[in-house]
Amino acid sequence: MRVYKILPRSEWTTAQASGRFEGSAIDLQDGYIHLSTAAQAGETARRYFRDLTGLVVLEIEGDDLGPALKWEPSRGGDLFPHLYAALSVGAVREVHDAPLDAEGTPQLSLPA
Repeated sequence: MRVYKILPRSEWTTAQASGRFEGSAIDLQDGYIHLSTAAQAGETARRYFRDLTGLVVLEIEGDDLGPALKWEPSRGGDLFPHLYAALSVGAVREVHDAPLDAEGTPQLSLPA
């Protein structure tokens, strides 16, 4: 199953230079990298990334992350993917732009 990480392009550029993504500020605070399924990503974008420009969405094959990927209850009791390790840049399958719509919500073009 594919999982997704929304983040500023600047953080992705830094990760590409080092070969790994350690996490955004909230990830570092919580001790894991917050990810979403395709079905969850739109609400994540609306709640946490509204009015932020320059975002990208990393598309990752969850099965490639091994035992460091845990599915844990979060928003509304849904199971969300959490990565308890740095994300290797090589594990990212696609990078999608996330432009804002007229209301300031990032628009995600993810596979259904």
